[in-house]
Amino acid sequence: MAANKIAPNSPSRQSPSDLEKSLATALNDLETNTPDLKVALRPLQFVSAREVEVGHGKKAIVMFVPVPLLQGFHKIQQRLTRELEKKFSDRQVIIIASRRILPRPKRSTTSRTSQTQKRPRSRTLTAVHDAILSDIVYPVEIVGKRVRTKEDGSKLLKVVLHEKERGGVDHRLDAYGEVYRKLTGRGVTFEFPQSGSSEY
Repeated sequence: MAANKIAPNSPSRQSPSDLEKSLATALNDLETNTPDLKVALRPLQFVSAREVEVGHGKKAIVMFVPVPLLQGFHKIQQRLTRELEKKFSDRQVIIIASRRILPRPKRSTTSRTSQTQKRPRSRTLTAVHDAILSDIVYPVEIVGKRVRTKEDGSKLLKVVLHEKERGGVDHRLDAYGEVYRKLTGRGVTFEFPQSGSSEY
């Protein structure tokens, strides 16, 4: 059943959106009808999905997957996104792990939100935003980052991607930037190293 492609602990399992139903059906169809993806896809599930406007009248589908299953998606991600984008022909597909940000521990011992255990670094705002960025551009390697402060005080993250992947992702960079902004509230631009530059 297509519903089995939605993780059992996800609220979407009981009441999926139309997009999530379509995505679950597409994954189930690929598992059933694509022999070289069958074994890899069988254990994979997603938590939720949403559409993001990425400009120029285009949209992207962001599929959130359980963190423990992310590695399994990465093994087939290029092939899987290619097949899904055939089924959702007007949209790009981006796979991101569903991570939870924990609040900074309160100093007060009487605070309701005080935590008995130290907050893992992987659950901090910065770590989760960094992980989202890596997920969005996967399998492209990030080779440099720099924060630029504009005259109005706003900040823009400048991300340099590995040159060898330029041809494969050039047309996706606008979508990457818009998805990151929608998920984190932070602006980002992507570029590739200038030839002969040692800045990064």
